[in-house]
Amino acid sequence: MVPDARDTARLGTSRAGRAQADTAQADTALFGALVTAVPFGVAFLDGRLRLRRANEALRALLRAGGAGQDAENPVGRRLGEVLDGEFAEVLEPALRGVLDGGPPVTGLEVRGPAPAPGEQPAGAPGPLDGPLDGADACGERVWVCACLPVRGPGGAMLGAALIVQDETVRHGVEDAITRRTERYRSLVEATTPVVWTTAADGTAAEDAPHWRAVTGQTPEDYAEGGWTAAVHPEDYDRVAAEWRDCMRDGRLLEVDCRVLTASGGRRHFEVRAVPIRRDGAVIEWVCAGTDVTGRRDAEEMRGRLTGQLSAAALRTARLQQATSMLAEALTVGEVVRVIVEVGQSAVGVDRCTVALLDEGRTRLTPIAPADPSGTGADAGTETGSDAGPDAVAVADPTVLSAAAREGRPFVAENPGELRRQLGEAAAADEMLRGPGEQAWVALPLLAAGAPIGVLRFAFTRTRFLTEDEQVFLEALAGQCALAVERALLFEREHRTAEQLQRSLLPGDLPSSPELRMAARYDPVTRHVQVGGDWYDVFKLPGGRLAVVLGDVMGKGVLAAAIMGRVRNALRALALTDPRPAAVLSGLDRLFSATEDAEQFTTVAYLVIDPATGQGLYTSAGHPPPLLLPAGRPPGLSDVEAGTPLGWPSHRQQASFSLSPGDTVVLYSDGLVENRRRGVDTGLGDLVAAAAEAPPGAAADPGRLVDHLVARLLAGYEQSDDVTLLALHVPATGE
Repeated sequence: MVPDARDTARLGTSRAGRAQADTAQADTALFGALVTAVPFGVAFLDGRLRLRRANEALRALLRAGGAGQDAENPVGRRLGEVLDGEFAEVLEPALRGVLDGGPPVTGLEVRGPAPAPGEQPAGAPGPLDGPLDGADACGERVWVCACLPVRGPGGAMLGAALIVQDETVRHGVEDAITRRTERYRSLVEATTPVVWTTAADGTAAEDAPHWRAVTGQTPEDYAEGGWTAAVHPEDYDRVAAEWRDCMRDGRLLEVDCRVLTASGGRRHFEVRAVPIRRDGAVIEWVCAGTDVTGRRDAEEMRGRLTGQLSAAALRTARLQQATSMLAEALTVGEVVRVIVEVGQSAVGVDRCTVALLDEGRTRLTPIAPADPSGTGADAGTETGSDAGPDAVAVADPTVLSAAAREGRPFVAENPGELRRQLGEAAAADEMLRGPGEQAWVALPLLAAGAPIGVLRFAFTRTRFLTEDEQVFLEALAGQCALAVERALLFEREHRTAEQLQRSLLPGDLPSSPELRMAARYDPVTRHVQVGGDWYDVFKLPGGRLAVVLGDVMGKGVLAAAIMGRVRNALRALALTDPRPAAVLSGLDRLFSATEDAEQFTTVAYLVIDPATGQGLYTSAGHPPPLLLPAGRPPGLSDVEAGTPLGWPSHRQQASFSLSPGDTVVLYSDGLVENRRRGVDTGLGDLVAAAAEAPPGAAADPGRLVDHLVARLLAGYEQSDDVTLLALHVPATGE
C-alpha cells in the first residue's frame, strides 16, 4: 500500500523529532563529559544561587582549601553554605550581577589560605615546592573565576555558570620570576659595575644609559660607536682587538682599560663581557664595567712608595758601601772612581767629575778616575801644577765655578734653568763642554769649612731631584771631601817617601868585567805607600864589592827613613871594617840605640872579590840566597839566617865561592810569601822556578830575575814589595 501525503508528513516529523532528541542527548552527554573531564571547576547555579550542578574538579578545589562546611555534596545548597565567607563575599555579588542581566564576569581573582604542605591543587602542573617555589612562597592560594549567564529558549534567564581555575602555581611562578628580576635589577643598581648589553656582533642593540652616564656619550654617539668608543685612545687598539677576538671565538672578554668620562677626565675600568647563547650560537653579550680607579691609584701609590723606599734603601746601602770603598781609596783618582760608580748606580748619573782647586784657589782642575786594573796612569793630582786644558777659572760662569764660589750646591734640572742661572752664552759653552747633558748638579767639597774642590754630576735627560736624592748627593759629597783630603795627604806623603826611597837606591850598579849584576824593585802597587825594601852595591878598598839587600818592616816615610839610616850606617861600618860579622854587629848596636824594640829589619850582606869569586856572607834574619851553580841543580844556601837587627845575637859569617858560570840571587820575602802561600812553600817554588829557567837565563841576571818574578807571582796577588839582586860570574867564552 502506498502511503499518502499525511502519512509521509507524520513520518518526517517523527524522524526529525527523534534526530533532535538524539542531538540533545548527545549534547547533554558531550557537556557532561566535558564538565567531568576538564581540569577546572564548573558549576550551575539557579536564580537563588543554589548549586544545581558541580563537577568533580570543583569539588576537589573546594576540598583543597576553598570549601565551607560541606564540599562532598554541595548540590542543592546555597553558594554561601559551601564556601568560606570571604570566598562567597567575592563571588556572590558577581553572580547576582550576572543574574540581574549584567555582563559576564571573567578574570575574577579570589585568594585564600595557602594549601597544606605537599597538597596538590586540581589542575596544577606539578608540586607547589617544585623547581620554582614561588607558589608556597606567596603564602596564599589563588583562583581565577568566571561568572556567565545561562539562558533558555527565548532568552529566559535560567541561572548562572561558575567556572573556577586554580592559578596558585602560575601566580607563584610569575611572582618568583618578578622577584628575581627585581632582585637582579636591584643588585645591578646597588653594586659598582655598570651593566649594558650588545648585539652578537658587538653593536649597540639597545641604549645603555648607565654606561653613557659615566662616559658622557649621547644616545647617537653610543648607537654609532658602542661602548668601545669611550675607551682612551692609548688603550683603544688593544681593547678593540681583544673585543673582536672574543666575539669571533665566542669567549669571555676580560680587559682593563682607561675610559674617558663625562667630566673630561679618565677612569680605570675592568670590563667583562659574557656571551649569551641560544642553540649554541651567541645571541647577545652582557657587559659589566667596574670602576677600579681607586684601587689602581692605591696600587700606583703603593708602588711609588715601595719604589721610593727601595730607592732610599739602595741609596743608603750605596752610601755605606761608598764610605767603605772611600776608606780604602788612597789616591784622588781612586776616590773619583768610587764616586763615579756610586753616582751611576744610586742616582743614575751619566757623567761625574771631581775637580780640585789649585793652591791659589783660582782654578779648578778635573781629576780622571783611577784605572781599576791598576795598570793605567791617573791624572796628575798636583794642585799646584799648571791647569790643564779642561781646567776652569773660579771666576768663570760654569757649573763647577758656581758651586766653588758660592760654597753651596748648584742645581739646574733642565737647559732652561741652566740658562737662567748662567746666562745664554755661558750655558751654551757648558753644554758644548758636556755634549748631550740636560741636567746638572754641582756640590762643593768642603774641608774645615773651606772648599777644596767640586763634585759635578750631569744627566743626559732633564732630571728632577727629589729631596731624598739631594740629601744623598750632599752626603756623598761630604764623604768625597773627606776622602779627597785624606788622599791628598797620602799622595804628598807618598811622594816624599818615594823620593826618599829612590834617592837611597843606587842609580846604576857598579860595572865589573868579572861579575854581571842585575837588580829589580817592584813595590806592591803604584798607589800603596812605599815600603822598606832596598838594595845596595858599592866598592870597598882592595877592589872588593859590598852587596846588600834589606827589608824594613812597615810602609811610608817612617819605613823609608829607617831604611835610609840603616843603609848609611852599613856603608860607614863597611868602609871601616868590611867583614860581614863586624858590620852586622855594629848595626845591632845602632838599632838598639836608635830604633824601637818592635821594629823588625832583616839584612843579607856579602863581600865578594870579583877577580876570584871568593867572599864572605852573613844574614840578619833574611831569607837564604838562591844558588845556581854551573852544571848542577839550583838550591838554597844553608848558611844560618840569624836574627833580625837589634835582637841579641852573636853574628857569624860564612865563606863562599862563586866559580865561573855560577849565579847567586838575593831577594826579599815579598817574592816567596803572600796571603795564600807560606814561606816554606814559596822557597820550594823559588827553587823549582830556577830549575825551569830558560837556557842561558842564569848567565843573564836581568832575564833571570824577570823569570823568577813572573813565575813566583803568577796566580797570586802581590801583597808586599818584591826586591831581587842577582850576581853571575861569567864562564870562559860567555
